[in-house]
Parts: sequence; structure tokens; C-alpha cells
Amino acid sequence: MKVIDITKTESIADSIQMLQSNIDDVNIATYQKQYKIDGHSVLDKTKRPDKIVRTDNEEQRVEKVGRIPIAFQNKIVSTATSFAFGNPVALHAQPSTNNEKAVVLALHKILEDNKIDSFNRRMCKDILRTTQFAEIWYITELAKPSNEYGFSSKFKLKVLPISPWDGNRLYPFFNKNQDLVAFSRQFSFKDIDNKTTEYFETYTDEETLIWAKPQGGTWTEVSRTANIIGKIPVVFGQAEQTDWHDVQHIIERLETLLSNFADTNDYHGAPKIFVQGEIQGFAKKGETGAIIQGSVGATAQYLSWDHAPESVKLEIDTLFKLIYSLTQTPDISFESVKGLNQISGIALEMLFLDAHLKVQDKREIFDEYLQRRINIIKAFVGTLNTTLANDAQNVRIKPEIVPFTLRDNKEVINNLLAANGNQPLLSQKTAIAQSGLVPDAELEYEAILGEAGRG
Repeated sequence: MKVIDITKTESIADSIQMLQSNIDDVNIATYQKQYKIDGHSVLDKTKRPDKIVRTDNEEQRVEKVGRIPIAFQNKIVSTATSFAFGNPVALHAQPSTNNEKAVVLALHKILEDNKIDSFNRRMCKDILRTTQFAEIWYITELAKPSNEYGFSSKFKLKVLPISPWDGNRLYPFFNKNQDLVAFSRQFSFKDIDNKTTEYFETYTDEETLIWAKPQGGTWTEVSRTANIIGKIPVVFGQAEQTDWHDVQHIIERLETLLSNFADTNDYHGAPKIFVQGEIQGFAKKGETGAIIQGSVGATAQYLSWDHAPESVKLEIDTLFKLIYSLTQTPDISFESVKGLNQISGIALEMLFLDAHLKVQDKREIFDEYLQRRINIIKAFVGTLNTTLANDAQNVRIKPEIVPFTLRDNKEVINNLLAANGNQPLLSQKTAIAQSGLVPDAELEYEAILGEAGRG
């Protein structure tokens, strides 16, 4: 489908307005203020102003108040990303022909070249913190043909990350059946002459269209190219809200409580002395055996905080627990786990159960995203090597998210031994290689055999 078939107009301005109408812009400014600790409202002096106090000389001075921001939003997103994509995505394929095997090998090489494991973590992080992310696959021409993908080709497949975090505005366009029929992105670019140009790119299954509007100018067409794979070369992912949305107010309340408590400690943390009667002399600072001298009948005593703020402590502890619980973020800080001794594999699974359930919940976003990526790469492989076109279309490759977890290897091995009748699971050479204790497993194995022979 061409762009004009979607917008039904040749007017560039009307076409852009139509392509933007399918989805609202994300509130990226708000999300960035919440995610970046410097943008938290507790640091905003208009919302939490400093205090104006009067001195004994009736002069005014500014007394700074406590401001304690907490990077909970960052913690929530980074933990969720690590659990979802801390391990590489597994690819399950059952190629039945040599050509299908060639497609699978080429796909693995393309993903490896584009550092897809790190890319996945970037993708997950941006979806959770901005609610949107997209990747655009495209080909670049090499200076000379290469056999990098297992066949000769003068083209290389690359991927471009597109995120609102970087100033992009993303506009997927769906038809009445919720099929993606066009994808657009809008962004600005400042050249070496400090002139800003606005760009609007639209991708359909038939063409890629780029419009530009220089500062103070009007929209004009820059380029129009055919889409060689017959698919929109874009993968788009979207979440309903940021990952911390449900606890944003709780975080703000917690920051306010801790900041207020810091102010209280500033006033009441140091000991104070209450005096009745006339004091005739004070001890010097740092003097050993210090004495306060007073007239007959004068008394002095330390003021103590007899009623500790237990209600404040209870609320702070409760808010911390709510934030972790509602976002399904495990508290795996040193303070939380230092009391744990040796624990079983089942206990480890229970420790991370909530985080794994969260990964399963997010799969409704990521499973579709990852599968579309595979389908796009297969289409490109079939285009770069036309002899593999049918096989690229037919071979089934299913991506699977493997949540991060800690494994109790001793328990796993014992269970496998029991299931295997206590027969060896690994050869001696394999065990040496997997130990990671020697640089050359083959030489070490030969040395062990030699020592055993001398014995």
C-alpha cells in the first residue's frame, strides 16, 4: 500500500496530520522528570521552598530544607529489564532442509552482528520508561561482496533504534482490523550551520517516503523509495503506561516523608540542654570533664525525645514495601539477603517468583515484538539471497524469553544424577572445560591422564 492510498490526499501537511492521528504523543517530558532523579518534585524549590527565618537581629535568612530524592523509577525499570533480558533470547527452529538451515544460520549471524542482546535490553528499558520503542531494519551496500551470512552478498543488514527518549515521535497507523499499514517517525536534525530541519518518515509495505521542513519553511518531499521485502521493515512495541506509573504518588510521598524527617533530625538530632536558674559559666568546646557552673538553685538537664516518631517509621517502611510489591520488583539489596545462608534451588525460585511473573505478564508485549523482528529478518534474507526466498518464508523460528535466575547447580546435578541412576553426566574433559579453572582444557586433560599413568 502506498502512502497516498492511506491518506487519500496529495497534500503533505494533510497526509502528515492523518498519519499522526492514530496515536497520541507520549508525555516524554514528564516521564524523563520522573525517571531522572534531578527532575523529582522534592528538589523543586517552587514545590518545596526553603524556609525564611528571622535572626535575633530581626534580619531574614534562608534556611535550606531537606530534599531527599530516591531513584526508585530507575531501580524498577533496570531490575525488570535485567530479569526479562539478562539472558539471551532463545531461538527455537527445526529446519528440515539445507536451505532452511542456511536461513537460520544467516539470521543468527545478523542478530550477532547487531549485538542484539544489548539491543534487547535497550528496547525493554525504553518501552518500560517511555511506553514506546521501535527498530527500523535497513540494508547498506558493502565495498565488495562478503560471505558473512553464509552466502555471497554485497549488502549488510543493520538495525536503527528509535525511541521517544532520543527526541523521536512515533506514529504507527493501524487499519480497522488493527493491522499495521504504515509507520512514521518525526524528528529534528541540526546541521553544522546550526539550522534545524524537521523530518517526517513513513514506511509502508510498498514504499518509504521522507518529507522535510526547514526552519521557517514548508514541507517538501525528500525521497521516495520502494520497499524491497514487501513488509514494513519496522518493529514497534508499546506499553499502556510506564513501569512505575502505579507507584509514582507513593514514591513522591516517601520522598516527602524522608525529607521532612531529615529536617526534624537537623533540629532535634543534636542534644539540647534545658536550664532553670542562672548559669554563671560554660565549659569550653571539647573540654574533658566539662562542668556547667550555676547559682544556687539552678538546674540543667538534657532534653530527650521521649516519643519517637513510630508512626512515621511505620509509614516509611510500609511505603517501601508497597513500591516493591506493586511493581513486582524483588528487594535483592545486600541488607535484604545478607541473613540468608545456603538456600535450595526451590527457595531461589520463590525469591524471584514475583519478578518472573512480571516477565510472563510483559510477554504480551515482547513476544509479538520479537516474532515480528524474526519475520522481517527472514524476509531480508530471502531478498538478499533469492534462492532462499521460499525457505525463509517457510522455516519456523520462535523466539523465547528466558528470565534471569540464580541456579543452585549442586541441587540440579544431584537431581539429574538421581534421574540418571547415579551414572556420570559429563565426561572428564567436558567437566574440566566447564570448570573455567584452566586456560586449555585439552592440555589439562592430557596432564591428568599422564599423572594417573605414573601413579
